[in-house]
Amino acid sequence: MAPNVRVAACHVSPIFLSAIATTYKVLKLIEEAAHYKANVVIFPETYIPAFPIWSALRPPTDNHEFFKDMALESIYADGPEMKSIRRLAKQLNIIVSIGFSEKVRFSSATLYNSNMIISGNGDVLVHHRKLMPTFFEKLTWSPGDGHGLRTADTPFGKIGNLICGENTNPLARYTLMAQGEQLHISTWPAIWPTRTSKPQTESAAETSGTSTVAQGADYDNVAANRVRAAAHCFEAKCFGVMCAGKLGQDAIDAISSDASPIVLQTLEQAQQGATMFLDPTGAPLRGFIFEDGTAVPKDLLQNEEGILYADIDLDDCIEGKQYHDVVGGYQRLDVFDLKVDRTRRHPINFVEIQDSASSQAHDNEDTKMSL
Repeated sequence: MAPNVRVAACHVSPIFLSAIATTYKVLKLIEEAAHYKANVVIFPETYIPAFPIWSALRPPTDNHEFFKDMALESIYADGPEMKSIRRLAKQLNIIVSIGFSEKVRFSSATLYNSNMIISGNGDVLVHHRKLMPTFFEKLTWSPGDGHGLRTADTPFGKIGNLICGENTNPLARYTLMAQGEQLHISTWPAIWPTRTSKPQTESAAETSGTSTVAQGADYDNVAANRVRAAAHCFEAKCFGVMCAGKLGQDAIDAISSDASPIVLQTLEQAQQGATMFLDPTGAPLRGFIFEDGTAVPKDLLQNEEGILYADIDLDDCIEGKQYHDVVGGYQRLDVFDLKVDRTRRHPINFVEIQDSASSQAHDNEDTKMSL
């Protein structure tokens, strides 16, 4: 295992609700990351074909066409889009983590919020479906299962992924820790508003005497994501990659079309998610971008598209284990016992049982014919 790893986190927008066009963009970004010697390249939550932010801002009765388009443009885990990504990963010998909205063949509209980790040989190492869609996401995605709660054992460390709100689930996080995770990928949407943009008057804010949340402030997406990711890195003693999407103008135009003006206002004013790195203490790890082939230090990417890189030394995961190895020396295995079901769930299991008499007659007939 190589202790030194270059990680590339893509802070980018999809081509809104276009699986083919977004996949082409994925391929170009993988090539760019490989050109700059990245070993691992990461994409945001449901990068293909989009994140359904319309469900946060428009009433469900107005979103039938968006849902239909989402269902049509979501991709199969073994479909042509994913196969092209796997081929390029193998060609360039680079590990890819890609978020996508997954459709399945047993239904025309059951979708999952999924992530796939692909090896440098083009093999699928982890195929995870988000355990539980969060808040308004339930209008688009179905609950996943525990099948993807596993780490990918790669030449560049043991890599795990949790999607957005799953990083709030301590049991899901512990499950990855207990498999020796060294690089934790947390993927996020571009924005995640919980309230529409309705600024308070200054006088109301001065006299209320209540917290900003009680006053009706929006959810601080960046702070919340950083707290969760940092907590995981500190507890696991692993490196962290926070990879958020970017909201494109094409998404803003489509979602705000024929909608209340407050929708456009919220989309334009919503806090953008941040893409950044964390070290095994949970502290921010400064990354860098490339400008005209030259590495330029950069703490994070938020309001502009790009690829943020970081060089990490996996041996830095060791020291903190002396203090709190929460799955080993700092665990009480006689007190706690966690069971995780990693069965891939299907809507139906068929069992074919032949009638014993007809089966015996069939067997006898086969014997006569063979004689």
